[in-house]
Amino acid sequence: MSDTTTTATAEPTLSPAEMAPYIQHTRIDPDATRDDMVAHAREAVAHGFNAAMVPASWVPVVAAELRGTGIEVASALDFPTVGVMTSAGKAAEAAEIARLGATQLDIGVQIGWLKSGMYDEFREDIAGVVRASGLPVKVMLELPLLTDAEKEAAVELAMEAGAAYLKNASSGQIETANPTSVRYLVDRARDGVRVKASGSIKSYRQGLELLRAGASLLGTSAGVAIVTDAADDSTTSY
Repeated sequence: MSDTTTTATAEPTLSPAEMAPYIQHTRIDPDATRDDMVAHAREAVAHGFNAAMVPASWVPVVAAELRGTGIEVASALDFPTVGVMTSAGKAAEAAEIARLGATQLDIGVQIGWLKSGMYDEFREDIAGVVRASGLPVKVMLELPLLTDAEKEAAVELAMEAGAAYLKNASSGQIETANPTSVRYLVDRARDGVRVKASGSIKSYRQGLELLRAGASLLGTSAGVAIVTDAADDSTTSY
């Protein structure tokens, strides 16, 4: 199992370039080509990002490009629309993604099951992925969609299932990553469980605030703009 993530929170003097080891460099555009994915992997190496996050279908290409570099190969399933896969299908896909060369895995969860009080099913859906993949699993909790009680239950059930990371959301369509959500998860995470911030992370200053709040990882497609401190009003991120 590969898990070489930087764990310290950011110091006030952290420079833009020094933020790179915390960033999971993301590209999930449906029209991205093989050349795009190779270039994405090479950007991850050039800037020293924590990982290249790519769709499962591109994992073999990116894994080959990153072999021997120390950069993680991350992918996601039951995403970008979460909670639409069967648990058996999710576990089978998780095993295949790991076989193809991924070293970390982000997953969507069954929000509807949680809201229906189907706690055992919600937990087992996550646990099946953890067992099948053998990888560090990051669970997208979609916090803005949950009541206070549901948030507490989701966090506990995800950790009981073996989650290595808790995530505030799957993307900026659900929530712009913010220190309040990060601190909420950090305060509830058990020893050894970390927090990944995700959702419209576009700038160095925003990333720094999230790391100071306790995030161990930042998921963003604006990694290059962040580490070069080149973000402006036109910068976008998933």
